[in-house]
Order: sequence, then C-alpha cells, then structure tokens
Amino acid sequence: MKIAVIGAGKMGVWFAKFFNSKGYSVILADRKEEKIVSLAKELSVDLTTDFKEAVSCADQVLICVSINALEGVVKIISPVLREGQVVMDICSIKEKPVNVMHQYIKDALVLGTHPVFGPGSNGVKHKAYILTPTNPDEERFAEEFKKWLEQEEAHVFVMSPKKHDELMSVVLGLPHFIGFIACETLLEQKNLTETKKVAGTTYRMLFTLAEATALETPDLYASLQTNLPELGQIEDQFMSKAQEWLDLIKSKDADAIIKRMEQIKKKLMETDSDFASSYEVMYKMLESTEK
Repeated sequence: MKIAVIGAGKMGVWFAKFFNSKGYSVILADRKEEKIVSLAKELSVDLTTDFKEAVSCADQVLICVSINALEGVVKIISPVLREGQVVMDICSIKEKPVNVMHQYIKDALVLGTHPVFGPGSNGVKHKAYILTPTNPDEERFAEEFKKWLEQEEAHVFVMSPKKHDELMSVVLGLPHFIGFIACETLLEQKNLTETKKVAGTTYRMLFTLAEATALETPDLYASLQTNLPELGQIEDQFMSKAQEWLDLIKSKDADAIIKRMEQIKKKLMETDSDFASSYEVMYKMLESTEK
C-alpha cells in the first residue's frame, strides 16, 4: 500500500517517517521546493511538490496542513481522487474540515481524524487518536483503522465531528487559554528567574503549561481559539469563576475560601473516581515537595 502525506510540516514529516517505519510505501508532498530538497537528505521516502502526482499514485491520502490551508489543498487534489481511495485529515478541529472534504470529494472515502499528540512523540503507543466517521462506509473503514492503531497500542476513540469539537473545547481550548494568561502574568513578575529556582510542584506545573502554550505554533492555537464551537462560553465561565475567587481573596474571607475548597474537593471526588482513588498519593507528593 502507498500512502500520500500532503504537507511537510512537523506532523507531515512525522507521519511520513512513521508509516515508512511500518513498511508502507510513502510519498510526501509540499508546495515549497526548498523544503522538499532539504528533506531529501533526511527521509527515505518519495518526495514531490505536485499534490496531484502524490495523490494519483496513492491508495490512502493523509492531509497534514492547517485548517486554513485545508480547503485549498482539497480543491487541488479532488479532481484526481478515485473510488477506492481513502482521504483523511489530522486537523485538531473536526466539523469544519470534515464538511469541506465532503463538499469537494465525491469518489474517495473521507475520514476525519485527530492524533492528540505532537511531532515529538515516539510512535502512537499510549497516545490518544480520535476518528470521526459520519456514515456507514466511513464507520467500516474507521473500525479497520482503529484495529490497526490498537495493534500499535494507541488509545483510539470513535465519535462524531460535533462531539469531538465539544470535547476539544475543554481538552485543548481551555488549557491553552489559561496558559496564555498565566504566561503573560508570569512574564510581568520582577523575580521570575528566582521563582523558578525555589518552585515546588504546583508552580512547576503552571510554568510548564505557560511555557508549552507560549512556544507552540501561533496559527494552530489561533485556529483552535476561533473555531471551537463552545469555547467562548467555557472561557466566559472560567473568567466568572476567577472573579468569584478574587472577590473572596480580596475580602480576606478565609472561612468562605476553606468552605469553597472543601466543596470543590468533595464534588471532584464524587465526579472522578480515578481522582478519588489516587488523591491521597497526589496530596502527599505535593505536600512533601512543597515543604
């Protein structure tokens, strides 16, 4: 089987290497000739700047471009797609890309996918991988692909594009939002270098989130923040909760803070059984680290 990977960004190169390591024939395509020339020294796969050439000789196509570039790519390749081919994308948002692929691709089978990991990953083992079929044919292929991924020890989830985007509003959108704000706040502190030296576990976790968010690809994060359907409402809720906590702190109402913390802890343990079972271990770890 030959797989065409469209887009030689970090994830495109990652998938070209991954599929090649699994014994598949791979052709990697990118519009930038200088990138293809550079990658020729690094990769043992076929390379081209012609998207139609890559697609016409492939059994499966994996589109690894940004959500803003996806429609343009799909328009280019759709005339040469044929029945029996499978076309997948890896965008972190699913409703819009899946709709775009269905709009232009009439012969090949379409499947929205989301590998929930980055190009630093060593394979898919223990990584989340989401598939979003929308009709029986896509569901049948998704089941086949799911079995293959599970053989590689990935954690595979099948859901609708809408459900995916609802979940990603919480899983990706909210942490990024918190990370942006935390990073800007930390950078404005006069003693940032010293705080890192004396930091315990909680601060290190916060700084890791802030740093990871700030150093990621800006257009990806901008795309998530502007396209995830329920994210604005969730972030409004976060800001409202933040204001409530700030009011308690400014009023120095220690009793109210303690009561609210106890309520949160109780609700969390009731809601999340995994948290309830590991709470004591986590608490002792934080306690010993920060004292």
